[in-house]
Amino acid sequence: MKRAIVTGGAGLIGTAICEALIAEGWEVASFDLKEGSAGHQIRCDLSDEASVAAAFDALGWDALDLVVNNGGLVGTSTPDISATRLDDWNAMIGSHLTGAFLVTRAAVPKMRRGGSVVMMASTRALMSEGWDFAYAAAKGGLVALTQALAVQLGPAIRVNAIAPGWITDAGDLSEIDHAQHPAGRVGRPGDIAGAVLYLADAGFVTGQLLPVDGGMTKKMIYAE
Repeated sequence: MKRAIVTGGAGLIGTAICEALIAEGWEVASFDLKEGSAGHQIRCDLSDEASVAAAFDALGWDALDLVVNNGGLVGTSTPDISATRLDDWNAMIGSHLTGAFLVTRAAVPKMRRGGSVVMMASTRALMSEGWDFAYAAAKGGLVALTQALAVQLGPAIRVNAIAPGWITDAGDLSEIDHAQHPAGRVGRPGDIAGAVLYLADAGFVTGQLLPVDGGMTKKMIYAE
C-alpha cells in the first residue's frame, strides 16, 4: 500500500486531499494542530523542528511515497508593512515555508524511489492584493523551493507545486463570483485533491507549478 503524509490535513483543502487519497487506496497521515476526520491524526506544529521530529516518530513509518505540504496559517489580512510585527511575519513564513522544509527534510530519507512531494503554493505567489504580502512571500518561497528540490532530488523523487485560486465550499456565492472565472465557477476543494492525485503519479512532471484557479489569473479585469 502506498503511503502519504498530508500537512494541514484537518482543513478544508487538506480534508479533501486526505479523503481522495484514501478513496484511491492510499494509507494517509494528517499532520496538523487540529483533529481531522480522515487518516491517521498526528498532532504537529509545522514550524517547530522538535514537533516535526516527534510527529514522524509517532507515526513510525519506515517508507513513504507522497508528501503534500499543505499546512500553514490562513492568508488573513496583515496591516501595512510598517505596522506588521516580526512575530506575525515569522509565524506566516514558519507555518508555510519553514514547515515545508522541515517536513520534506524528514521525509526524504524514507521516500521510495518514484516518490512525490507536492507543495501547496497559491495564485497569490503570482498576483497580490497588497495586504497579503506575508502570505504571498511564503507561497512564493514554496515555488522557488519546489524548483530547487526538483533538481536536487531527481530522478528518485519528483517535486511539484499547486497554486490554488479561490477555493471554497460556501453555498452563498453570486453569479459575479463565478463569472470572474473563465471556467465558469469558483473552485472546490475536490479540484485541488484531483490535482494532487495527478501529480502523485505524473512520472514525467517535476519542478512545475500547476495553477488550479479556473483560469482566473489569466483574465484581465478592469473597473467599470
